[in-house]
Amino acid sequence: MSENYTTTITVAATPQQAFDAINDVAGWWGRITGTTTAVGDEFVYVVPGLHYSGFRIAALEPGRLVEWFVTGSYLDFVDDHQEWNGTTVRFEIAGRDEGTAVVFTHEGLATDVPCYDTCANAWNLFVNHSLKAFIETGTGMPYEFRGDEQLLPHEHEALHEGIADALANG
Repeated sequence: MSENYTTTITVAATPQQAFDAINDVAGWWGRITGTTTAVGDEFVYVVPGLHYSGFRIAALEPGRLVEWFVTGSYLDFVDDHQEWNGTTVRFEIAGRDEGTAVVFTHEGLATDVPCYDTCANAWNLFVNHSLKAFIETGTGMPYEFRGDEQLLPHEHEALHEGIADALANG
């Protein structure tokens, strides 16, 4: 049985601060359309020409849990472009003596699926670095690009190279 991607961060913040930051998706992941404030809300994350994901908020428990169901996806770097469809992204939040622990799991992003290495690396960058910084300082490192609809060819290539370099360098 394959394991789902999971990672844990410990942050110097309260569980409610972590919860609030997770729900401000644009602050740590990148530009979204839609809303993330109530169960049933839907939002879309897009890096044009590379990645599209539609999400429905499946669970929100302030200071404890955020869960998104992937309603649709497109990944240009694997043969099954809709590999994320029907998967679940979960953030479990708990106060600890040393801060707040956030356990991130992408259920369905298992070690045996083709995008696992690339997607796990991307989640690692966004959760372990951007989200952690956003929770602790209010400044994350979300994807940013010019234009409303398309990446310029060199920007698209740079994203692919950045992911490949990160994978090669562990």
